[in-house]
Amino acid sequence: MDITFHGAARNVTGSKHLLHLPDGTGILLDCGMFQGMGEHTEDMNEHFGFNPKKVSCMILSHAHIDHCGLIPAWLPRVLAGRSSAHRQQWTLREYS
Repeated sequence: MDITFHGAARNVTGSKHLLHLPDGTGILLDCGMFQGMGEHTEDMNEHFGFNPKKVSCMILSHAHIDHCGLIPAWLPRVLAGRSSAHRQQWTLREYS
């Protein structure tokens, strides 16, 4: 297993951690929005740092914006099949 950090490393915002399993499965832990990064904030939120289509599933640790804020931008890029979530989490889909 390998892990890459695409946020919340050396700062406390934009949490996105991608686990790469030996069989090619990609598991994304959180899909957070960067905040307070000055003039770079918008650019950092536009680029995930990885190919969203390489992610097999996503695990949301909790619903703070720095952990879930980019889910509405991520979902349309990957959602082509079955999804599961708690009712409260599924309402995020309405914003995509």
